[in-house]
Amino acid sequence: MADENIDKINTLETEANMFTFVALASLFFMWGFITVLNDLLIPAFKASFDLTYTQASLVQFCFFGAYFIVSPLADLVVKKMGYQMGIVAGLLTTAGGALLFFPAASANQYVLFLGALAVLAGGITILQVAANPYVAALGSEETAAVRLTAVQTCNSLGVTVAPLLLAGLIIGSVADVQTPYLMMAGVLVAAAIFFRTTTLPTLSDLEGDVDQGQNLWTSLPVHLGFSVLIILAMVADQLFVASMLVLIAFASRLYAMRQHRSMIFGALAIFLYVGGEVSIGSWLVNYFAEEAIGGLDETVAGQMLGLYWGAAFIGRIVGSIAMNFVEAKKYLAGSALLAVFMILISVNSSGELAMYSIISVGFFNSIMFPTIFTMAVKGLGPLTSTGSGLVCQGIVGGALVTVLQAAAADSIGIQASFLVPMLCYIYIGWYALSGSQGSMDDETEPGAI
Repeated sequence: MADENIDKINTLETEANMFTFVALASLFFMWGFITVLNDLLIPAFKASFDLTYTQASLVQFCFFGAYFIVSPLADLVVKKMGYQMGIVAGLLTTAGGALLFFPAASANQYVLFLGALAVLAGGITILQVAANPYVAALGSEETAAVRLTAVQTCNSLGVTVAPLLLAGLIIGSVADVQTPYLMMAGVLVAAAIFFRTTTLPTLSDLEGDVDQGQNLWTSLPVHLGFSVLIILAMVADQLFVASMLVLIAFASRLYAMRQHRSMIFGALAIFLYVGGEVSIGSWLVNYFAEEAIGGLDETVAGQMLGLYWGAAFIGRIVGSIAMNFVEAKKYLAGSALLAVFMILISVNSSGELAMYSIISVGFFNSIMFPTIFTMAVKGLGPLTSTGSGLVCQGIVGGALVTVLQAAAADSIGIQASFLVPMLCYIYIGWYALSGSQGSMDDETEPGAI
């Protein structure tokens, strides 16, 4: 009888975990759907407000810069409120950012759109910090990368579908963005109500996070100081200064966790992976519109953007299966090296070859985030939330690498500028083969700072 009861309990726990996994997967779909719209907003804003590539890159700088500013605060939210309520807070904040698109479009002011994007990104940051370790902990450590790859597949579905559905509407007129963002706000509020009223399993492996993170508390005033300076630099239209402040602050946080070699290099890998992936996606519409590349209408080019993200969707399905048979770091290394190869083809060709070779990079991007994330936070124990917050701060690479490629595009042309994300993939290949190995100090106890 006792064995029978134990079996029933195990079955119920498994079913609860599966329900939770599906619910969390829907979040990945939603924030993927929302995030990829930035790639459509960039050409729309560039044309409507007569911007340079660098000025248009402020869309991604404000969006992904918010990851940097909010990540430590998101870590505190999760620690104080718990993972489930952290998800609710993230959903409501994201909904608030979507609602701000209404006054921004009514006023037709670029700066108001940038503010709305920053708020929206802040909400998604909270979701990232809460949901990624939650998914990783819903089973064994050995299969964490597979689970994260599976939910990232849902994320890829979101970024694939969004350009196909909304390219014509968003690129056509800045004023038209009100409707899709108001609809998304409604969906996000409904999701928040669902997660608030649904009982999800408590994961004992993560419960210890609540009483940890003294290092984060210590560094928080410094981080907030940097954040204020970054915001002031942006208000003063000093993008270069703001970028340097972000780099310095991010480097200081990495130094504070210097005992954890793999996590530091992993955070840098996330920085460069997100930077490369986002930077490529940000400029594909403009790239495909170039006469020597595709000569496409921007609306058609916007729909073609779905192929880049669709390739990632297919890649994550393939990767989730393949990594059951191939060691994750080897698969990551191969993906990074093939991405480098395809970029080299694109920048040295024209027409369809240039278009489809750069699109194929999406396939090789597919498994990078979940694989790097898993490698980076492995073995952190009660510091999982702190490590997750720091790794998620690396998402600010989407801001800085996009700005760097934009500056390159303004000076040497849009095609040659894709050499910038290529350098990112070279580092990721090194991280997979060497940088992810062990700790800088073998005598450091697991979880110690």
